[in-house]
Amino acid sequence: MKMEFHPEALAEFRDAAEYYEKQQHGLGSRFTNAIESAVARIVESPTSWRVIEDDIRRYLTKVFPYAVLYSIEDEYILIVAIMHCHREPGYWRSRV
Repeated sequence: MKMEFHPEALAEFRDAAEYYEKQQHGLGSRFTNAIESAVARIVESPTSWRVIEDDIRRYLTKVFPYAVLYSIEDEYILIVAIMHCHREPGYWRSRV
């Protein structure tokens, strides 16, 4: 199944990677790898993670305090948000 990022989710992903890289050299790459790994697992088995609201599912990363929020559309998976788990939790709702 194909995967697409909502434009704001892609911006969140890039911003977080840049933030981590500024904190420590190489940490941005580790964050990027963690999110890419999460997305790959979602694409492989999209129904494996629980629905948190309406048709939005959540994959929690293990190393970073981030979740990948996504919906399963007819022909693709839409990544709705790369959400920091300790910040305003519902900000992404307007994207769906």
